[in-house]
Amino acid sequence: MSRADLWAAIHTERARLAEDLAGLDATAWATPSLCGRWTVEEVVAHLTAAASIGTGRWIVSMLGARFDDGVHNDRRLAEQRGPTPAETLARFRAAVPSTTAATGHTAAWLGEVVVHGQDVRRPLGIATTPSVGAATAVARFFVSRDFAVNSRTAAEGLRLEATDGPFAHGGGPPVRGTTTALVLALAGRRAYLEDLAGEGVAVLASRL
Repeated sequence: MSRADLWAAIHTERARLAEDLAGLDATAWATPSLCGRWTVEEVVAHLTAAASIGTGRWIVSMLGARFDDGVHNDRRLAEQRGPTPAETLARFRAAVPSTTAATGHTAAWLGEVVVHGQDVRRPLGIATTPSVGAATAVARFFVSRDFAVNSRTAAEGLRLEATDGPFAHGGGPPVRGTTTALVLALAGRRAYLEDLAGEGVAVLASRL
């Protein structure tokens, strides 16, 4: 994908997620996500924060947090969390068309919404998945480098094969599944290991 294509995919996936979350009740918004200690609402606020901070402000924020990602993320999340879940979602909707990002790694920001989208959908039982094209772009980025997650390290020495699209990478014990399942597993989401098959799954699991 070109950078323009990646941004178009980001905007599409953000909009799809916003639609999926419309109408949630308070209990659903407070549901634990797959992303550590964050609830569904907190993940959405985090996505808004990621779409609202450019390089300069990101550097200042990280300096203020003494380069502690957790402190930085919590502070920016708190800024974007509304007084009610409805306001948190409204702020996310407003950020859907944003092209603001902390770095120029556009595929990483597509990965942000692809991964975090499933972080909230799966616990809520929402069946929507990212488009195969979007997930494929993220998978290719994830196996190319360790960026926000140690995805390239996790994939090393394994043959990853998507069952629903063109993505394939590496050699060694096979790991097969949908492109989205491969992406989420590479992002460290153990819940997606059950969606994968092949001799390499045990190896991948040991690395998460």
